[in-house]
Parts: sequence; structure tokens; C-alpha cells
Amino acid sequence: MNDSTIFYTYTDEAPALATASLLPIVQAYAKVANVDIQLRDISLAGRILAVFADLLPADQQVSDSLTELGELAKTPQANIIKLPNISASIPQLKAAIAELQALGFAVPDYADEPTTDAERDARKRYDKVKGSAVNPILREGNSDRRAPLSVKAYARKHPHLNKPFAAGSKTRVATMGHDDFFSNEKSVVLAADDVLAIRHIAADGTTTELKKGLKVLAHEIVDATFMNVAALDSFLAETLEQAKKDDVLYSVHLKATMMKVSDPILFGHVVKAFFAGVFAKYGSDLAAAGLSANDGLGAILGGLSTLANGQEIAAAFDAALAQGPRVSYVNSDKGITNLHVPSDVIVDASMPALVRNGGKLWGVDGAEDDTLAVIPDSSYAGVYQATIEDVIENGPLNPATIGSVPNVGLMAQAAEEYGSHDKTFEIKSAGRVEVLNAAGEVLLSHEVSEGDIWRATQTKDVAVRDWVKLAVTRARASNVPAIFWLDENRAHDAALIAKVNQYLGDHDTTGLTIEIMEPAAATKYSLGRIREGLDTISVTGNVLRDYLTDLFPILEVGTSAKMLSIVPLLNGGGLFETGAGGSAPKHVQQFLEDNYLRWDSLGEFFALAASLEHLAVTTGNSKAKVLADTLDSATGTFLEEDRSPGRKIGSLDNRGSHFYLGLYWAQELAGQTEDAELAQKFADLAQTLTSAETKIVEELVSVQGSPVEIGGYYRPNVDLVTAAMRPSATLNQAIDSL
Repeated sequence: MNDSTIFYTYTDEAPALATASLLPIVQAYAKVANVDIQLRDISLAGRILAVFADLLPADQQVSDSLTELGELAKTPQANIIKLPNISASIPQLKAAIAELQALGFAVPDYADEPTTDAERDARKRYDKVKGSAVNPILREGNSDRRAPLSVKAYARKHPHLNKPFAAGSKTRVATMGHDDFFSNEKSVVLAADDVLAIRHIAADGTTTELKKGLKVLAHEIVDATFMNVAALDSFLAETLEQAKKDDVLYSVHLKATMMKVSDPILFGHVVKAFFAGVFAKYGSDLAAAGLSANDGLGAILGGLSTLANGQEIAAAFDAALAQGPRVSYVNSDKGITNLHVPSDVIVDASMPALVRNGGKLWGVDGAEDDTLAVIPDSSYAGVYQATIEDVIENGPLNPATIGSVPNVGLMAQAAEEYGSHDKTFEIKSAGRVEVLNAAGEVLLSHEVSEGDIWRATQTKDVAVRDWVKLAVTRARASNVPAIFWLDENRAHDAALIAKVNQYLGDHDTTGLTIEIMEPAAATKYSLGRIREGLDTISVTGNVLRDYLTDLFPILEVGTSAKMLSIVPLLNGGGLFETGAGGSAPKHVQQFLEDNYLRWDSLGEFFALAASLEHLAVTTGNSKAKVLADTLDSATGTFLEEDRSPGRKIGSLDNRGSHFYLGLYWAQELAGQTEDAELAQKFADLAQTLTSAETKIVEELVSVQGSPVEIGGYYRPNVDLVTAAMRPSATLNQAIDSL
């Protein structure tokens, strides 16, 4: 690595396909400016192979790029462009394992209930891979996420449609409000560095150590809470009855990726509640076959062929679907319900889509209908209900006139990683869970029942200090109000409020509007201002950061994939994230069927420009600054000329977008006057691409309409992907000539 190195991540699905087309252009342009763009594989398949490298032959071993980048993120030299990656649910993880095994990689199976030392070792390694494993490792800083001015201007000039709610709409959010994670939360602020342990004491006095050696720092916030599953099951039964009575679609909205232990269990409770009669009759048969409700209806139905009475059970599921409340569908054409896969319906993407669509989701026949949106934990459910109420009362937001709600998010050093595997447990028997310090003193304690979901989390003081500083910095730079979305009635938030009030005193806030509001009130306040065309900075914790950076962008600019996401790392480096990946699977499916990739790489363009600008500042590379400035200008032209992928075959897809970005960028570089050497080097390329525009577009479009083979979903063949994503010989020759 030299001083002018940028690390570009290879991830999964549509973003990985797009990288095969975009990265050669980026590397060629950057090399002329003495900037080295290095690729690092942090895909799900790559992560699996890395954690089992010691079990594989030398020719199959891969380096642990995620760990490498995690260490780099702690240094001032870090400059990382992070594309969306799969946040693997258990079904996705198992599918990736099966694909790797079919390709000849002898990685072990994932054991749901490991019984041998080998299975326990494999499970421990896979726990490092599943869910949002990447983000806590790379995010050594807090998040500054907002819509770039060019994207906002485009949305105002070409507004998308936010549909109104129909008169008398029955759509609403259902949440527990008691006996849930919000209600049961307790919090403590550590006075000094310590080492904690978590233990379970059963009713008969049996003590089980759940976690030991948990290092914490002075002034760190440690939280613990649990979901009472008896109350959860009662709530689910009530909501199913209510949906049936109201004749609306039933849908559950969870975060089974980031909250990779807790939320799949919650999802399993929903599946069992919906199909209560089926599980009462056949539950033991399903369990014996290793078919778990936590993996979703799709995994169960897919495994019934191994059971002697599999057809009988399948018929029982079909009957229950017909007799129960109408369930919402992810894909009615393929029969994929809201209950099929825990990671198919992710609350931060699904709820904004519901609001944008006038409060309607899709039923078994593909028709739209009102929906009961079930969000069991009440921590943030009120945000979505407040949004629904606002749109019902005031009408849909008009993208042509509304303001913006950028976000400053607390996420540094794995802050608020709720429901992740290392401190989340499904309780095996009734008793008590305690968090103890090294002296054996009980800091936090809960009385729990069998099956309850207990979780703890940490938030380091240095992360909170930096978060407050970033909020003040952004408020000062943009001269708009900054609102901390915190609820004094929640234990964790109360601890944060005390720190926020303390650390605001370290900064000059003269003339700034900085307030603290509970989330539902902050939602109403921000929506009120946005309707007046005014901006408001949302300053939130990690989970709300995830939710709001989808909610507001989807309503404002139509998608969260076009956001500028900058993470100033605590030690001076930079992490530049490229937007959401929620639609990536659908794009891959269309690509495989029609050789047409609709993925929009605009987020990558923004991240690259910010990364180049950061590099120029930190290394003094003036050519990198020219690259950044011209890329910004080229992206503006790209938006103005509407070169994002079209909706139909025969129009430009992702590859065509990359060509036009390369064309406009070369033209800007050739025409700029800051660096004569760069202008000269790009003059010929700009001329070549301009004169060959028609031919290149024809070459890119001509391949569309037929199936394409890439040799795998989770670990596609590099040569096949390269051939598919670089089909224009004319463009390739021009770029490679640099």
C-alpha cells in the first residue's frame, strides 16, 4: 500500500456484478493520477472461505480481507469504499455453504444444534460470518449520510410518485408496547475499565455462564433487556385475529440481518403463530427433520420432500394460508409470502415502500391492499406510525418541493449492535440472567422464562463524544436544526441524553438549534419542516440511523441507493459507503434471465468522489483532487442527461451507465485547466469515447434479452462475470489503452 491507495470492496449480488464493469474504468482513470485502487473480497462466500482457510488446500485458501480492512480502519491511512453486502440470514448462509460445497470447497455444514466439538467449532466460525458481520468491523467512526445536492436537484426536477392513502385506509402499525425490548431495558454506565460476565441462574439454582471476558471501558454504556415470548405470542395471536377481522393484509417487519440472532427467532414465532394448527399437529415431525420456523416457510416447504408425510404437511400449510388472514407477498408470481424468508422483508426498506405506496402492500394475486404492519418491539415502531398518520392527514410528500432529513448516526466501534450473536441468547429455562463485573457485583438483572430472548449491547464513550461533535459540526456547516432522537423513558436513551448534554458543553453551539426529542415527536417535527421545504438533521443511534437513512431518502428522492454516506473514522481515516442493497437479489434474477442489470451505481460514483477528495487532503495528491472535482461534475451531467439504468430491456442498463459516466468524466478531465498533464492524457480518450458513442451503446445493448451464465450466485465465476459485464470490445479497448 502506498499513500495514495484506495481499497474498493468486492461484495455480493448486483453490486458485485456492477464492480466487474465499473472498477476497470475507475482503476484506469485513477492510475493516471498515481492513485492505486485495490480490490478486497468481503463477500459472504469470501468471508466463509476466509474463516475456514486452515481446513482448505492451499489453492483454495483466501486471505481474510475483512480482518485486514478492520485493522486498516483503525489507522489514519484508511481509505475504504464499502459497497452493499449480503447481511446473511441463516437460509442465505446455508445456501452459500451448499454452493461452495458444490464448487468443491470442503467447508463444513452449519449445524443448527451442534453436538460435537467439530460442529461447535464450525458454528463459532460461522457466527462471525452471518448477519451484518461486516459493518461493526469496518465502521470505526460515526455516520454522516445525506442526499447529495445533485441528487436532490434531480428529484425536484424529475419527482417520483408518492401515492396518497385512500380515504378510510385501514393501514397501521401494530406493536407490543409492553414486555418487549423497549419496556424491559436496563442500562448502566461503567465507572472504570472492567471485565464483565453474563450468567443464567435457573430456577433450580443451576448456573450457566453465557459470556465471559467481556471487556468494557470507563464511561461505557452497557444495556440489557429481553423479549417476553409469552407476551409476544399473545400479541401475535391478537394481531392475526385483528387482520382477519379488518380484512387487511398481514405483514411482519423485522431486521433479521443486523439483529441476526434475535430477529430470526422473532420471525419464527410469527411463522408458528400464523400456522399454529400446523405446528401443533406436525411440529415434532418438522423438528425431527431439522426444519425450523426461524428459517421461514420457504425453507420448511423446501425440506418437506424428506418426510414420509411431507405432502400431507404441505397441504396443511396451504390450507392454513387460505384460512388465515390474507398475508402480504414478496413475489406473488412465485408464491413467496412475507413469511417465506426472514431476510426478505427488512423493516428499514419495507416500511418506507409501504408508505410511498399509499399504505398498501401486495396480496396473493398481486393486487394492492391495506396492511397491518406488525413490528413487535415498540422501540421505533412509533416512527412509522407517526409517518403514516402524517401522510394520511397531510397527503403524500411532494419530492419537487420538500426539504431533506440528513442523518448523523452513532455507530462507531460497534455501538448499539442489538441482537447480534455474541451477547444475545434464547433462554433455555426459567430463571434469572445477570451481568456481573470482575468483582462479582450484579450490574444488571432480569427474571426470564424459557424461550425468552435476552440481549445486551455496548456503546463506548469515545463513540458518543465523536457523535456529538459530528452533529454540531454538521449543524454548523449546514445551518439547520439538529435533533437528537432520544426517549428519556428508555433506559439506554436516558444514559445517552446525560452524555449528550454533557458533551454539547465542549462545543460552541451559539446560534444553533440543537434539541432532544423522543422518536415519534421527532418524526412529526421533521416531517412538518420537510413539507415547508426545510432541512432537519436527524441525530440518532445505530438502529434508527439504519431506519431513517432509508425512510426519508425513499420518500425524498425515491431510493436510498443514491445517498452520500461518509464515515469519518476515529483515527483520521475515511470509510465511504455507497447506499442500500435491498433490491440487489431482484436485479440479479433479471440479469440471469435477460442479461440486463438494472442496478444503479450512482452511490458508488458519490463514494468514489468523496474518497478521492479525502485522499487528496490527507496525502497532498493534487491530481486526486482534480479527479474528485471532475467526477462530481461528470456525475451532475450524468444525472441531468438521465443516464441511470432504464426499466426495460433495450434501454441502458448498469453497463451503459458506466460507459456514460466514463465518457463525461473523460470529457471533464480533458477540459479542466487545473492539471495540464491530466488534460492531455484524457483528451484522446474523451475524443475516442465521444466518436464511438453510438457503436459502444449498440454493443452494450445488443447482448440483452437472453439468459446469461455466471457460474454461481454467491461465488460466481470471475471470467464469466467479466465477459458478461464488459461486452463492448470498443469500450474495453479504449479504457485499457490508458
